[in-house]
Amino acid sequence: MATSTTLTVPARFNGPPDSAHGGYCAGSVAGLLDQPAIVELRAPPPLGTPMEVVETADGVEVRDGEVLVARARAHAPPDLCPPGTVRPPAARDAVAGYVGFTDHAFPTCFACGPERPDDDGLRIFPGPVAGTGMVASPWTPDPSFAGADGAVGEAFVWAALDCPSGFAVFDGRVAVLASLRVQQRTAVPANEEHVVLGWSRGVDGRKLYGASAIQDGGGRVLAVADALWIQVRSP
Repeated sequence: MATSTTLTVPARFNGPPDSAHGGYCAGSVAGLLDQPAIVELRAPPPLGTPMEVVETADGVEVRDGEVLVARARAHAPPDLCPPGTVRPPAARDAVAGYVGFTDHAFPTCFACGPERPDDDGLRIFPGPVAGTGMVASPWTPDPSFAGADGAVGEAFVWAALDCPSGFAVFDGRVAVLASLRVQQRTAVPANEEHVVLGWSRGVDGRKLYGASAIQDGGGRVLAVADALWIQVRSP
């Protein structure tokens, strides 16, 4: 485990305007462990606030004062395969159907907010791919999201895999991310066009099970994720 005793999510990496992006936060927490992990989000992660990192028997907890924000524990990575391959031209066509262009709860979301500038957010806009049951978006990661080796950083990979898994299962529902697991199979190069996919793994009451993947332009799977979303109760 890393020796840091605090974790701070910069204000830039928001989901809702006043809390951190779930995937980015989860990836940051997962990065505190040196093994595959599942990250559970228990409360909205604050922005710009040092959160205490507490080592546990099987992972770490991240706390904002007395509030448990997130928990990461050692867990086998997801063993998933996308239900199909979407090439970049089809992903570009799918963007036209992205519901977030007309109805978005958080239009400044770091990953999928259409109001983020080109050089600021991830700008992943997953729309339906006809006849597949999947949503997809092209994604060319900005070099600022990569290290010296040109590979996109872990927290940004987790962030990219978050929102597409949600748009694959929302279907008009309002839901919050409860847990995320990621298997990164190989590096995700920056400044190259990729395709981010999302698909549903089923619904059980208020539990919405989504999955996502990053493919390169040739269809090779670079990373996969499974996510649990919890539908918000109506007032």
